[in-house]
Amino acid sequence: MKTFKRFCKYVRLKDGPKLIDEYKKLHSKGAGWPEITEGMKQVGIIDMEIYLLGTNLFMIMDTKADFDHEKAMEQLAKLPRQAEWEKLVSKYQETNHNAAAGEKWRILERIFKMDKKPMKTATLNR
Repeated sequence: MKTFKRFCKYVRLKDGPKLIDEYKKLHSKGAGWPEITEGMKQVGIIDMEIYLLGTNLFMIMDTKADFDHEKAMEQLAKLPRQAEWEKLVSKYQETNHNAAAGEKWRILERIFKMDKKPMKTATLNR
């Protein structure tokens, strides 16, 4: 039985060391707005991580097993301060400044998953 869903998402930042540094600071521990994190939990997001390589952001988002992505993103966009947060971070992202989170972050297609079958061990010849 599947206990959660995982979404991997991508968005690009505007280029510039100062902008990227500011964006990283907005997402550093304790800097995020509590209303945003609480809103994510309300719509069924269990955990989220964001990784950076150059100007490329990669998000791993784990959700409840019955999570409906489209519906949840619509709900999230209506929560207090969410539009304000999206407007703030859009200054750094290569997206429309009026776009909600569900419109900016593109879901990536999984093309590989490692087989979880037990590994066969080689028999040593003596």
